[in-house]
Amino acid sequence: MAKKIEKKDYDAQSITSLKGADRVRKRPAVIFGSDGLEGCEHSFFEILSNSIDEAREGYGNTINITVFKDHTMQVEDFGRGVPLDWNEKEQRYNWELVYCELYAGGKYENNDGGAYEYSLGLNGLGACATQCASEFMEVTAYTGGVKYSIGFQKGEPVTELIKEDCAKNKRGTVVRWKSDREVFTDINISRAFFSDCLKKQAVVNSGLTLNLKWQNPDGSFETESYCYEKGIEGYVEELVGVNYISAPVSYSAERVGRDREDKSDYKLKMEFAFCFSNDVNLIEYYHNSSFLQHGGSPDKAARLAFASSVDTYLRNNGKYNKNESKITFADVEDSLVLVVSSFSTQTSYENQTKKAITNEFIYKAMTEFFRQSIEVYFAENRADADKICQQILVNKRSRESAESMRVKTKTKLTAPLDINNSVEKFAGCRSRDPEKCELYIVEGDSAMTSCKLARNAEFQAIIPVRGKTLNCLKAGYDRIFKSDIIMDLIKVIGCGIEIKGGKHAKGVPGFDYDALRWNKIILCTDADEDGFQIRTLLLTMFYSLLPTLIEKGRVYIAETPLYEITAGGKTYFAYSEAEKAKILEELGNVRFTLQRSKGLGENEPEMMSLTTMAPATRRLIRIMPEDKDKTFEMFDVLLGDNIEARKDFISKFGGKYVDLADI
Repeated sequence: MAKKIEKKDYDAQSITSLKGADRVRKRPAVIFGSDGLEGCEHSFFEILSNSIDEAREGYGNTINITVFKDHTMQVEDFGRGVPLDWNEKEQRYNWELVYCELYAGGKYENNDGGAYEYSLGLNGLGACATQCASEFMEVTAYTGGVKYSIGFQKGEPVTELIKEDCAKNKRGTVVRWKSDREVFTDINISRAFFSDCLKKQAVVNSGLTLNLKWQNPDGSFETESYCYEKGIEGYVEELVGVNYISAPVSYSAERVGRDREDKSDYKLKMEFAFCFSNDVNLIEYYHNSSFLQHGGSPDKAARLAFASSVDTYLRNNGKYNKNESKITFADVEDSLVLVVSSFSTQTSYENQTKKAITNEFIYKAMTEFFRQSIEVYFAENRADADKICQQILVNKRSRESAESMRVKTKTKLTAPLDINNSVEKFAGCRSRDPEKCELYIVEGDSAMTSCKLARNAEFQAIIPVRGKTLNCLKAGYDRIFKSDIIMDLIKVIGCGIEIKGGKHAKGVPGFDYDALRWNKIILCTDADEDGFQIRTLLLTMFYSLLPTLIEKGRVYIAETPLYEITAGGKTYFAYSEAEKAKILEELGNVRFTLQRSKGLGENEPEMMSLTTMAPATRRLIRIMPEDKDKTFEMFDVLLGDNIEARKDFISKFGGKYVDLADI
């Protein structure tokens, strides 16, 4: 029996304080935002930030990052070298201030001519906190012909400061460390994170080269480099390629102001690059080169400025219909590619993770800057302005049409509690456990009868499709929502409709994966041309309206036998020509009868159970996406509007399937 621990009284002796490295090691989420992988990732960014700040001040244009297979990380820059020696003013060594003392650093005087003007590091926390959260850290600095080095373990120094001579022209800092599993629950940072992080920093620090050296499990290394000479404008050009409504452009400005009357002025540099496209939409904000995942002031400014500027242009040029409502930012962002990069000598981040800023002056200055720049752009590029604003009107009207459609179809898409009585010919099951229940979608009423007699009514439900469903890749949403077959299927499936990345689907009732009623959704059609076509159209419906169910492996195909072979009082089922040949070979000289398997509606219940429905003996094919791009390409070629590609495909590969066609 476990020993019962008695609670202590809460009194004057209950209050304690964390000291030294424990302030980070026992509460890492306070500094890094999380004690999991995200926090570990942020600790890397804190060290990288110091090197980026050096490069931005003009000291070094290359940063090397190495990630070893044991999760040790190393950041090397070619800046001035972090000061580690004795600090006369503080009467302490700088290595202690920088790596062992929270709220100590060289970036508190950004606004008063300090060593750094626009810096990522502001709070004097990052280097120290990362050191405290590390299993070990080794710091080497080169400056003034001297090499300084010192080592730490778990927040404490384990070596003296070592000084050695080095070449006088050698300078920079090398930090090598391994995050501590005692602090973070996970330190296995993915290569994708490093690649994404370094690319973002290259985008907003034009001309800076960031090299990633990644060690594979076998010990070999792979390298990749990121550099954008044109900065954010080059990044936008890369994103959209040649498929745009308007070509990428950029604007920049500087301002001086304050957040409150009683505060001091500070400097602000702003730049934004944008274009409009029907193929890409993306909005990213950076401040002092930190990616602002949640935006804050720049996001508020962009939303207000872009919406009001486009609205003004539409009104002044008579583009609205009579009594038409004005556009919103949602209509603009459907086609907008926007990257904003700003720097200020004073920054108010929401917290240490720097994912949003809250400066009032930055919000007001950016709003004015965006408005003025867009006004100039529209005035100087009337043809592009007309194309942009016309597309935004299309986005708006499509959104409003979809919202209207949502209201009209809400009752169809939200199934009543008793779906047995609200969906024609649906045969439910007794269980309500979504981890056990199976839904069979069968071909026609006759197959419905056979499957209903063969099923296990405890957990297997059945719904027939009457004829061929719509091709959801070619049909518009109005036709889809008016289709009783599709609406009945959506109602029975239970989790709504999911349409990703489609501006015309704005306002359609949302998809709720947790509301899915079924562990398996099984498509069950005849093994003939009509059955294959119905199955393909059903898969197209799932691909178009419920792609997550495919991604999660919830959609299956029930294999139905091609042949029935009877010999010696036993019946064998062959699901392919190869299986047929194998069975006949195994039977040898035994007399047998061979017949093509009948349609599902003609099968006896016992056969249906054995071949198609009983979990122990049936064969199911789980539909899983292996390659999203290739999947999209094949759906587009075979079922989309890409007629020329379909002709080419049939010309190249149609001969393989001639034997399946009726000639």
